[in-house]
Amino acid sequence: MFKNITNVSLQTKITGLLLAVIIGLILILSGLFTYSKIEQIISNKYNLSMQTARTVSLLPSVTEGLEEEETRQSLQFLTDQYSMENDADFIIVQDKDGRILTHPNDDYLGRVHEFKSGYRARVFGGYYNMETEEFIGPSIVGVAPIMSSTGSVRGVVTVGYLKENLWSLIYDRVEIILYVSMAVIVIGILLGYFLARHIRKEIFGYEPREIAQLYCNRDTLLSSLNEGVIATDKDSMVTLINESAKKLLDVGDSYVNKPITSLLPNLDYQGVYETKEGKLNQELFINNKTLIVNLLPLLANSTVTGVVVSFRDKTEITEMLNMLSEVKQYSDDLRAQTHEYSNQMHLMYGLLQLGKYDEVLALIDREINNLDKINRSIFDQIEDTNVQAILIGKVGKASEKKIDFDIDEDSYLSPLPSHIEVSDLMIIIGNLIDNAVEEVSAKLNPRVSFSTIDLGNDIIFEITDNGEGIDKEEVEKVFWAGYSTKKEGLEGKKGFGLANVKSSVEKLNGVIEVESTSDGTIVTVYIPKKE
Repeated sequence: MFKNITNVSLQTKITGLLLAVIIGLILILSGLFTYSKIEQIISNKYNLSMQTARTVSLLPSVTEGLEEEETRQSLQFLTDQYSMENDADFIIVQDKDGRILTHPNDDYLGRVHEFKSGYRARVFGGYYNMETEEFIGPSIVGVAPIMSSTGSVRGVVTVGYLKENLWSLIYDRVEIILYVSMAVIVIGILLGYFLARHIRKEIFGYEPREIAQLYCNRDTLLSSLNEGVIATDKDSMVTLINESAKKLLDVGDSYVNKPITSLLPNLDYQGVYETKEGKLNQELFINNKTLIVNLLPLLANSTVTGVVVSFRDKTEITEMLNMLSEVKQYSDDLRAQTHEYSNQMHLMYGLLQLGKYDEVLALIDREINNLDKINRSIFDQIEDTNVQAILIGKVGKASEKKIDFDIDEDSYLSPLPSHIEVSDLMIIIGNLIDNAVEEVSAKLNPRVSFSTIDLGNDIIFEITDNGEGIDKEEVEKVFWAGYSTKKEGLEGKKGFGLANVKSSVEKLNGVIEVESTSDGTIVTVYIPKKE
């Protein structure tokens, strides 16, 4: 049953509810009005019958009619006249013996009627009202005695109103109420219909259950977004803030119904209201974060009713780009090694064509010795395959640039714990070696060395170069995002490598140390084995 009720349209619900309220009010008011009218009509008839009976009983002509035979004929005319004037159904005059002197039906004139309703008036001379069926039918009557000049009771006057005529009068009065009630019900149906149509238009024709579903979908959608989203009303007061926005701005639900400027200041909200156009990709530095902010107007019938602010952390975007750059660099290193071996193969092919067999053998011996040395250093001393792969790529890159890349013979590294991910290794080892290679690329005898050891509780990586070193005041700055010691013209591509190294080391609860002199730089990284 409840399922069927929920499927009823909003228009039907509103019309039905309004109609039920109107009908209920009409029934209550009509009942009160009818009851009041019945009481009023009956009370009026009681009073009027008593008043008429008293008036007739005090008329001298009535007293004379009781005493003289010749004047009795005029009594009927007199009582008929009073009946017409007071809308009475009957006026009956009886003498002290009960003989009927006036009656609506002439057949009853002269008959003796035992006093029943008029007994108290005949015996005690009392004035009173009562309900009786004595004369013509169920009636409301007023009874009054006819007194002589000596104070004795000479007769009784009974003035009556038939109940059937009273109910007819009541129905005539209530009939007007029924017609008015029907008109009000019709008007209520029309008003309910137009009200429901107006409400449906205001909510774009959606039913309440559809609005509830949209609300749930909106909450789910906003919760699933990684971007921060804040919505405002036309007064720039916050009406909505999703979970991502709360995390990025480090706030709670308390900021709802507060000015947006208290959350994201220094943005051109007024311009969006005035131009009705969005403002995209605005940078805002807040809470030690650089945010990329988009402002878009909320429009309803070409009127701006608010602003939607979406924003994301530029730092995360930068880190993602740097990660992609590291992967690309790793690929380039492997390609460089392939290119180096390809060059050597071409050289040997040329020497063979020229018949320089001894030189070919010498070149092969040199390469075999070099490969043996590298293989012993990498595969015999270092057991972690991810570090092996990184070092092989870096050896190829250094060889292509004619840089002596040396792996310390005392190095040793067992397979790394699972919490140290390959992406972290690529960032830490790859960036440090790349920086060292870049530093020594202009030297006459460039040399870069790598060593590692995992004895004890820490894993240690050490990269050494024979470059020109780093000034003491710049040692801390090299780990700042965007800071670079490279020459001008490379700022767009440099300045994040060492910052990413520091971020990855700190994520692993490690420590990074830098020792630099004019003879070169040593960078040492300590990473705990336990997570």
